Amino acid sequence: MKYRIVCILLFFYKITIYSQNINYAKEIISTLASEEFKGRGYVDNGNKIAADYIRDEFSKNGLKPFSGSYFQPFQINVNTFPGDVALKLGDVDLFPGRDFILDPTCPSIKGEFDVYTIKREKLANEEMFNQLQELVAGKVLVIDERNYDVGTNDEELIKDRINYLKYAVEVPSYATIILTSEKLTWSNSVFQFKKAAITVNSDIDISAIDKVIIEIEADFIRYETNNIVGYIEGAEKPDSFLLFTAHYDHLGMMGKKTYFPGANDNASGVAMLLSLAKYFKQDPPKYSMAFIALSAEEIGILGAKYFTGHPLLNLGSIKFLINFDLAGTGEDGIKVVNGSVYSERFQQLKEINATNDLLASVQSRGEACNSDHCMFYKKGVPCFYIYTLGGISAYHDINDKAETLPLTEFEDYLKLITSFIKGF
Repeated sequence: MKYRIVCILLFFYKITIYSQNINYAKEIISTLASEEFKGRGYVDNGNKIAADYIRDEFSKNGLKPFSGSYFQPFQINVNTFPGDVALKLGDVDLFPGRDFILDPTCPSIKGEFDVYTIKREKLANEEMFNQLQELVAGKVLVIDERNYDVGTNDEELIKDRINYLKYAVEVPSYATIILTSEKLTWSNSVFQFKKAAITVNSDIDISAIDKVIIEIEADFIRYETNNIVGYIEGAEKPDSFLLFTAHYDHLGMMGKKTYFPGANDNASGVAMLLSLAKYFKQDPPKYSMAFIALSAEEIGILGAKYFTGHPLLNLGSIKFLINFDLAGTGEDGIKVVNGSVYSERFQQLKEINATNDLLASVQSRGEACNSDHCMFYKKGVPCFYIYTLGGISAYHDINDKAETLPLTEFEDYLKLITSFIKGF
């Protein structure tokens, strides 16, 4: 009878822990994706605001720093847009982030310009392409990519020519504007180029674009950012580590009016990281566990590159690493990068999921250098990078918000990972 009572109490204790963690995760995501955090980029110190918040959560959860500080500082070059960003095509004012995005390499530009417009498919014509250098001199080139046939034999040729027209200083246009019907997806850059390029998603009639007004304030800066590192000492094998990573940086701001919240990418991964820290502090592990919130992932996986070049723990002591990025959906399950590389571990993960009826699927993928795990993998650290499948399509845009991130399977995802880790 006593055994049954103890089992029941343990069952409800675990339910309470997981319930607390889902509420904790929602709080983290809402905070990190809020306007106050300015997209966790490099304008108005959004990245530093986020770092301070995560450092405080590491401390609240009882993680220990490796060297007296949770911060591991390093510096990056980054092109930023801290001032005015505006675009008017003909008589139509467009809103940054919603109607247009800047190429992340844009320099500053301001003025009213004449335009030269051309349909995308005409760039395959050799004679027309050769004439463009004269035709666009002193103007803004507008290329209409809407409703084009992607199956043409000239596809790669046209792509190369568009890139040349956008970036080559030999082409004497002031800027290039691409009209597209595709989703607007932004990014960051460690470079600033000589010419501006802008992508517009609008149904504006190209014949109505007789002039353009552009205002872009760009600032290419040297910025100090931080990886945030803490650990829980293992009860039995303190010199051997399980390592969890998630990047906390995002795209920041594009001008004074527009910020990119980054709820799924990757406030959700940070929420998973902190939820695991909170869970295992209450349920001490056999091995030591290190937790790293990495910066500068969006700009080239630079935080992970810096850490693996300047490790705060012996990389050879890492028994396994799991990197969390895009953890906020899960309707269709999860995808495991390196699942086919570490097939035995992948099968363990899959069996735990099936036995406990948690996620819709646990799918394997091969090697992919598409997130922070890659830099550790290159150093010989066994690792998975896991991301959720299904749900919202918001990604690198202004719609990746906390209020629309479903967290459909976050609780079961957390259960899966904690059970998997206990198997080590």
